[in-house]
Amino acid sequence: MHHHGYLWTGPKERFDQEALRRPPHPEPPPAGSRPEQIQRYREVAAEFPVVDLPPLETAYWLIKPASLVRGTWDEAKEAAAWLGERLAEYAPRFAFEGDRDITRLATLINSAAARLCSGADVSLGVYLDRPSYLSLAVVTCSPNRARPELACPAR
Repeated sequence: MHHHGYLWTGPKERFDQEALRRPPHPEPPPAGSRPEQIQRYREVAAEFPVVDLPPLETAYWLIKPASLVRGTWDEAKEAAAWLGERLAEYAPRFAFEGDRDITRLATLINSAAARLCSGADVSLGVYLDRPSYLSLAVVTCSPNRARPELACPAR
């Protein structure tokens, strides 16, 4: 078991494009569907695997391009430390002062380490100034507990 880290920052409006953050339905629209439904299904099916937006279900990071992996760790504590370093890096830009609280951040990282040790994924999100959004995720791989059918992107 190992862990992959992902980071995304961008405009909140882009983050809110949920259709591109959700995998397409496993089956295409039935014959006789409206052309716009068929076209939308094709667009989502083509874009979801390659778009850099964070997926709604954390495990689906595994189907994204390997170039989006920001780090790989064999130990959960190392992956949690990466999360802590990223939160510290972005903390001056957090939109809400309470999100910068050192005790709160330490609790988040300790909780993340425990979840990763158990084989679970971790996903954190914070509003930044302007309004922007920071999404951090660490996904457990080989296999992923939530989606064991998803292949590892980097190994």
